Amino acid sequence: MDAEGFGELLQQAEQLAAETEAVSELPHVERNLQEIQQAGERLRSRTLTRTSQDAADVKASILLGSRGLDIFHISQRLETLSAATTFEPLEPVKDTDIQGFLKNERDNALLSAIEESRRRTFLLAEEYHRESMLVQWEQVKQRVLHTLLGAGEDALDFSQDVEPSFVSEVTAPGRSALDSVEVAYGRQIYIFNEKIVNGHIQPNLGDLCASVAESLDDKNVSDMWLMVKQMTDVLLVPAKDTLKSRTSVEMQMAFVRQALSFLENSYKNYTMVTVFGNLHQAQLGGVPGTYQLVRSFLNIKLPGPLPGMQDGEIEGHPVWAVIYYCLRCGDLNAAMQVVNRVQHQLGDFKTWFQEYMNSPDRRLSPTSENKLRLHYRRVLRNSADPYKRAVYCLIGKCDISDNHGEVADKTEDYLWLKMNQVCFDDEGSSSSQDRLTLPQLQKQLLEDYGESHFSASQQPFLYFQVLFLTAQFEAALAFLFRVERLRSHAVHMALVLYELRLLLKSSGQSAQLLSQEPGDPPMVRRLNFIRLLMLYTRKFESTDPREALQYFYFLRNEKDSQGENMFMRCVSELVIESREFDMLLGRLEKDGSRKPGVIDKFAGDTRAIISKVALEAENKGLFEEAVRLYELAKNPDKVLELMNRLLSPVIAQVSAPQSNKERLKNTAVAIAERYRSQGVAGDKSVDSTFYLLLDLMTFFDEYHAGHVDRAYDVMERLKLLPLSQDSVEERVAAFRNFSDEVRHNLSEVLLATMNILFTQYKRLKGPAGTPGRPQRTIEDRDMQLRSQARENTDGGSFCLGCSTLLYRDVGFIRGRRRSRAKYCGDVRHMLSCSNPPRPFGLFSKWYSLLFTSQMNELFLLLCFLSCVCVSFSSSSSRRRRRGRRRPVSQVHVLQLVL
Repeated sequence: MDAEGFGELLQQAEQLAAETEAVSELPHVERNLQEIQQAGERLRSRTLTRTSQDAADVKASILLGSRGLDIFHISQRLETLSAATTFEPLEPVKDTDIQGFLKNERDNALLSAIEESRRRTFLLAEEYHRESMLVQWEQVKQRVLHTLLGAGEDALDFSQDVEPSFVSEVTAPGRSALDSVEVAYGRQIYIFNEKIVNGHIQPNLGDLCASVAESLDDKNVSDMWLMVKQMTDVLLVPAKDTLKSRTSVEMQMAFVRQALSFLENSYKNYTMVTVFGNLHQAQLGGVPGTYQLVRSFLNIKLPGPLPGMQDGEIEGHPVWAVIYYCLRCGDLNAAMQVVNRVQHQLGDFKTWFQEYMNSPDRRLSPTSENKLRLHYRRVLRNSADPYKRAVYCLIGKCDISDNHGEVADKTEDYLWLKMNQVCFDDEGSSSSQDRLTLPQLQKQLLEDYGESHFSASQQPFLYFQVLFLTAQFEAALAFLFRVERLRSHAVHMALVLYELRLLLKSSGQSAQLLSQEPGDPPMVRRLNFIRLLMLYTRKFESTDPREALQYFYFLRNEKDSQGENMFMRCVSELVIESREFDMLLGRLEKDGSRKPGVIDKFAGDTRAIISKVALEAENKGLFEEAVRLYELAKNPDKVLELMNRLLSPVIAQVSAPQSNKERLKNTAVAIAERYRSQGVAGDKSVDSTFYLLLDLMTFFDEYHAGHVDRAYDVMERLKLLPLSQDSVEERVAAFRNFSDEVRHNLSEVLLATMNILFTQYKRLKGPAGTPGRPQRTIEDRDMQLRSQARENTDGGSFCLGCSTLLYRDVGFIRGRRRSRAKYCGDVRHMLSCSNPPRPFGLFSKWYSLLFTSQMNELFLLLCFLSCVCVSFSSSSSRRRRRGRRRPVSQVHVLQLVL
């Protein structure tokens, strides 16, 4: 059977193989035993991986399920989450499904609107954030720029040649922060402003400040002021646009003439000093004049013959050297005298020099200039005589690339030589490469050479001279301001230029000390005059506010970026910083009149300035100072409004000498008496709140002093709380009209009133009453309290009124429901039990909780008042029964819950 069965199986297998081979579409697969084993291993490993993953899921479900987590619902929620970051439009449905198509279109429209709104919201938020960051960054930049006075490599000087003394730098309290130089300048500024304020002829501020320099016995400072006077001695044309006036050709030519005149006079003085200091070697003699001075000077400077000199000598000195130094001293007549004596040796030079000498702008005609330039290029460019080449370059304004170092060995000589070569017109055939303009010279000195070339940190006077004489006033003053010991000179030179309308100012206060604005010519710089002045006065504005005010008066016509007058702004900051309110703004006398301050002579409308200072003080939280200032400005509404804000937090405090409350009380009482006597009244609501707070302060003063009867009488007259059944609705209606300053003190008023009632109750319960009081008065008061207790027990006038007030002012009881329910439960238990505990014993527990936790739980006070009412009621009826008492009305519990 087995063999037969195997044969049949073999036959079926061969038939199946034959059928498989007959199918041509299927490939024939042949595997050996090793391949079959590998395929089986792969199938087994794949099954094991799936099984291990399922096992891990089962283990995770068991672990998380033991912690109370529903894995099934969590998995479903995770699957429903979408990772899409934007609203994607829905896919359209089939065209035949009209309902689905319309629904899809509606959803697409909604999603598109939401996405567009979301996009615009984010763009708007980013724009607001960027604007906010820019504003904050501008504020930070202003603070940094105020700290770092200027930009430059020498702005921060860390050299310590002398060990600094920190003790000497600290200004003693009450002493002036000004040194002797600053005091002298300040005196001249005071004289200048006094003349202007009083309507006199405006004096020359430059002459006033130059007199200070003369008294200092410092030649460098005197030379600087002489330079300022020389450069500003130009024909001033009234013009609203300072930039247009400064960049005009006529003004620039005037600046160059004045600079050359200063350099020539300075050199002539130097020559005279040299000659008179060496009279034996100079051998001064002959007719006094520039020629004899130059000849004597050359005896010292050029004692022996020099190689390469051309065209002979005159009295033992090279001809061209004598001509050059005569020109250097600014005496063209002396130079012409030399030319006439040796004219046969100079060729056509006499004709050219005579034309140059007679020209008003020291310029040859185009024809003569071309001839001279051609002669120079052909003959003299490589000449060995440096003086001859220098004279020809001066007359013909040619070869601007030659610095003439053999002749111009000093900075002043180089500057004089270059300024003689400056051209202002396009006449002549000279190319642009052989012309030197003033902007080109300014750029070469300021940008190409700069501070490092002139060793500005070691020679500040020299670098200032280079910039100032080339009409770069703003750059020169900004550099000088960065030098600490020369800062005061820089500020007053800027004031002189400002008054003469020659100073180019920055358009914005946030600009750097020296800046260049778009649209200006290439070499035009602007000085931040406002910042310069504020930085200078910052040193002494807290110790010398009078002097600082004199400097701020120069800003009376300036405005900041918001259009605010800079004088008023600086005055407000000065008053807040120095706290010299009475001296600067005036003082209010007892009769209400105002004693003038320093500001009165500078401004006609002082009320606007005082109001500005008061608003600044209010914004900075200086409310007491703002009250005084608003009172000076005759603004009773703001005075009473701020006094209400100041009095509200302190009226319930205990008065003590020199305390905050005592000081504010004295101020408020003085204001009230003054307003009453003068008939001054503010807004009705503000006025009534002010006087009500004063009355409440009187109430608390009596209460803290132990005068409970007088305090109770004050509370009765104020009619603030319902003390009788008939006044509940009236007091509740009146409470709506009270301001927040009164509302915030309601809890303290309730607590004090309840303590007063409790004190009166204990006093009446005493064995002998209060000594010194008539028996009839005690009995009347006893009857009154019993009547109020009966009303409060039956109708709950005080409780009902106070609870209604508290219920209306939700802010006092919000968020305290849990504590309220606990304590009201104690009250319900006390009022419903057959043998209630002593109410004041129970309240003492609440009372300690109230102040240990420092919570102002007003509903506890109602509990206390209910206890008082119950105790008064039981004592008035004289019932000492041990049985059940009359059940308390449910209105009490409802009031407590409220």
